[in-house]
This record gives sequence, C-alpha cells and structure tokens, in this order.
Amino acid sequence: MFPDVFSQMMVKEAESHLSKFKKMRDLLTDFPKVKVGQTPSDVVFRKNKMKLLRYIPQVEKLRKPPVLIVYALVNRPYILDLQSGRSVIQTLVSKGYDTYLIDWGVPSDFDKHISLTDYQEKYIRRCVELIKRNSGCDKVTLIGYCMGGTMSAMYAAQHQQDVKNLVIMAAPIDFASREGLLYLWSDKKFFDVDKFIETYGNCPPDFLQWSFLLLKPVQNFISKYTGFYDRLEDDKFLENFFAMETWVNDNIPVAGEAYREFIKYLFQENRLVRGEMKLNNAPVKLQNINCPVLNLVAEKDFLVPPGSSVPFNDLVSSADKEIITFPSGHIGLSVGSGAMKILWPKVCQWLDARSETTN
Repeated sequence: MFPDVFSQMMVKEAESHLSKFKKMRDLLTDFPKVKVGQTPSDVVFRKNKMKLLRYIPQVEKLRKPPVLIVYALVNRPYILDLQSGRSVIQTLVSKGYDTYLIDWGVPSDFDKHISLTDYQEKYIRRCVELIKRNSGCDKVTLIGYCMGGTMSAMYAAQHQQDVKNLVIMAAPIDFASREGLLYLWSDKKFFDVDKFIETYGNCPPDFLQWSFLLLKPVQNFISKYTGFYDRLEDDKFLENFFAMETWVNDNIPVAGEAYREFIKYLFQENRLVRGEMKLNNAPVKLQNINCPVLNLVAEKDFLVPPGSSVPFNDLVSSADKEIITFPSGHIGLSVGSGAMKILWPKVCQWLDARSETTN
C-alpha cells in the first residue's frame, strides 16, 4: 500500500513540475508584452536620432529650476520610467518638477563619428538652452545616470553657468582603482578600443549586453531563472520580471567615436580625474563645479563600483555637496522598491531645499 501511495505522489509531483516547465518555456519563448515608459510626455525637440521629452506636469504650481535627465548612451532611458510605482520620472513629476529627459535614440552607421564633444555641445547644450528659454529660468538641475552622470559632470564643469544643481547616479568618475571586472576587461593591455571601433564602426549592442551579463553569470543565467520558476504563479512578480526583461534585451549600439573616447580617455587613461580630459578643445576641470552636488552611489553596484563614484565630491569646489550610499545594485537605484520608498523621497527633499515654486 505505502509504495503505491508514494509512487502516486511522485507521479503527481513530476506532472506538476512538467506543467510548470512547459509554462516557463512558453513564457520565455514568447515574452508577454508589458507596457513601459507610460508617464505622459511630449517631444519638444529633435536632433538627428535624439528626442527631448518633456513630461506633462501633474500639478498647477511647478518647481524651478526645471530638471533635465541625461541618460547613458547605452541601453534605453525608460528604465527611469519602467512601470507605475517604479518610476523616477513619475516621482519627480508628481512632486511638481518640470521634468525633461534626453532619449538619445538609436545611432546608425552614419553616426559613428559622433564624439563626446558633439554630444555635449550639439545635443546637451542645445537641450539646456531650449529648456532655459521655455521655462524662463537661467539654469537647470541636471540629473545624470551612469555614463550620463559622467557626461553631466563634464557638462557642469564646462558650463557651470547653466547648472543650478547637479545630481549624479552611479556615475563612473575615477577609474584608478581598476575595481570590478568591467574595468579589468577594458584595460588597454587586453582591449584595443581603436582597432575594435575601426572594425565595427559603432559599438555593437550584443557586445555590450553580453559584457554586462557576464559580469555576474550565475545570477544572470541560473539564479534569475530558478527564482522565475519558483514564482510562476505570482502575477505581480511576472509583470515586474518581464518589464525588466523587456529593458534588458532592448539594447542599442553606441556611436563609435564617443565609445572609443569614453573607454580610451576615461577607463584606460583616467583623464577626467587627472584634469587632462578635453572637450571642445578645452580642458574639463571638475574643480570648476561649484553648484550644489548630490552623489547617489549604489552600495552593491558591480557595474560602477562605489570606489569609482565616491571620489567625485572631493574633486569639485562645491561647498554644498552630499553623498547618499544606498544598499542596492546599479539598476536598483532607479527601479528597486527600496529606492522608490526611501531613496527618491530623500532626493526630492534635497531638491526641494534648493528649488522654489512658481506662482
């Protein structure tokens, strides 16, 4: 009797696992469509592939100065507006900030010669000038994420007159420690970026995606899917999972010359910290930054280790500067539940103290 009962239980359990594996296979083979980037916005400026989005205000009295978010040239910017309740954009707009975002678009082969100087002077600066004109403010608050944080810092260093407040998120600034695999892989002893870009023109999206995935192979190829299997019946988990998977797999190339300069002059030669970086034929001096600075650092960031971001505050001349080190990973700064509940309310409080409300 007991062997028969035991056998029946084993059969039922095997059938249950088989059913779950089939469901898992079907979901991963044909991703459900998930709505992302839903905060309403208007395109207020275009240049080449770039779009400048202005998010439709949700309150009558806006805070000033307006906020311009500079995202990285890698991946899509809707990670900052992934889902309702998991959106930096939504948080800022709901608090009354007149919020703009640069969507760099997808560079083509014709864009391979776009340099970091071009992105600063022909794109970011044009956006800043338009925002200043439209808002009636003579300065903006810059928020830069990852590579966009580095670009925002360089912009502020050369155009401090335009920047009222500077917020950088998980921004690579100091590359001296060579901490982390990405810094090792990009070392000039192992990676000839000149030949790489000469061969490909632009940096291919697959190369970038696999580089990021291989930084944590166990988590990205095993743990993620065992967790997915365990929570197959959790609809909210599935919605969040596929929103993230939509973004993770929505990769874009990076304009070749900008990528080459970023890797060669920053990752490999650390010119920004050494005061040797040049944009628009002029040195980029971080000590020229004297506006209020907020540096958001992800404690568990394996992409941009804290040691690369923290030194920034010692390199600027600002008297008003602060670091918030948050217990999250690189992406968790923008979509983590803790970031939404704790970090971004703190960021808004910091901005509130350095902003004013329009009449």
